[in-house]
Amino acid sequence: MEYTYTAYTKDKKIVKGKVSANDVDMASRILSYGGYQVINIKPATAFFDLGTPFFKKRTSVKPKDILLFSRQLSLLLESGTELVKALELLQKQTTVKALEQVLGNVIHDIRAGSSFSGALSKHPGVFTSMYVQAMAAGEQAGNLDAVLKQMSEYINREVTTGKRVKNALTYPIVIFVLAIVVVGIMSVFVMPVFTSLFTSFGAKLPLPTRLLIGVADWASKYMLYVIGIVLVIAGLGYAYTRTPAGRMQWDTLSLQIPILGRINLLNELSRCCRTMALLFKVGLPLPDILAQAIKGAGNKAFAAALTEVRNQLIRGEGLSRPMSRNKLFLPLMVQMVAVGEETGNLDSALTTVALSYETEADDRTSAAIGLIQPALTIGVALIIGFVAVSLISAMYGIYSQISM
Repeated sequence: MEYTYTAYTKDKKIVKGKVSANDVDMASRILSYGGYQVINIKPATAFFDLGTPFFKKRTSVKPKDILLFSRQLSLLLESGTELVKALELLQKQTTVKALEQVLGNVIHDIRAGSSFSGALSKHPGVFTSMYVQAMAAGEQAGNLDAVLKQMSEYINREVTTGKRVKNALTYPIVIFVLAIVVVGIMSVFVMPVFTSLFTSFGAKLPLPTRLLIGVADWASKYMLYVIGIVLVIAGLGYAYTRTPAGRMQWDTLSLQIPILGRINLLNELSRCCRTMALLFKVGLPLPDILAQAIKGAGNKAFAAALTEVRNQLIRGEGLSRPMSRNKLFLPLMVQMVAVGEETGNLDSALTTVALSYETEADDRTSAAIGLIQPALTIGVALIIGFVAVSLISAMYGIYSQISM
């Protein structure tokens, strides 16, 4: 959500702008991290809500572009280059027009007295609130180059994980689609020709051929209706999952289904641990860290569990104890968080948990894909084999009757 603010800078200049955050408290903290003294802050209002799915602005800046930007900016700052000069160099070098324009606006805002994080917060479609808050903490601690390096590592792991899952699912999806296309073509175009041929000879057909012709006739008559019904049901189901109650039920189910449920949960837990480890390392307080983890969660049921943990944390119950009361937080994570709280090395403990869960998720995903691929191959082979046997046996039967 966006908030408009009026604040004093360190040199007592009054500035106005917008900042993206989960709530007013978080927006105020982001501004304070950036060196602002807030005078007034309130939710941004507009005649049209551009945050809705129908009006949501699309950005052409991809995560890999932000990854490259973060790495390059970290290296420039580490070498002693002044921030605005480094941003100008990156603006000239980038080949992404949208990012070039955004960097131009960021440079302008910084020269006008804004902090780096405050300038970034005006572009929520490019820089996430977690990214902005991490930069604000880096500015306050004076280690912006180190925070940028840590953020680039985080983004790189997120991009790599998403690409690996996408590549793993590509082959099964292609095989499944091709199987449907082949069966559809044979049912609609090929089988009617053979049916007319068999009918003209008046031969007695074997059972497999009669079954095949019956299925093809049924498909040619009712397939469009079946497809229409399936599409309507799928559309209604999709619309329901867009509602808060439907999304919650769907996300809860996605964590409970056999095989895939465990993989989904491991992916959510590893992402959560990575986020918390990064933000803890840059110096954010735990309530703010959990708020960002909640916002970054892709599953509403898991986000609700994190929200309950955050509420109990604020009441003074710590982090590991509230987690132990919810079965979504697996024992390894609860135990390692408890150790991290006791030793003060929570970031290292969370990083260890993230690595463990990522490895397990990768192994389970590979095993699941390994089962899907041969199953689809065997299924397609059986269908094509049945069609071939049916046609060959019918042709052989017709030939035998003609020869007699």
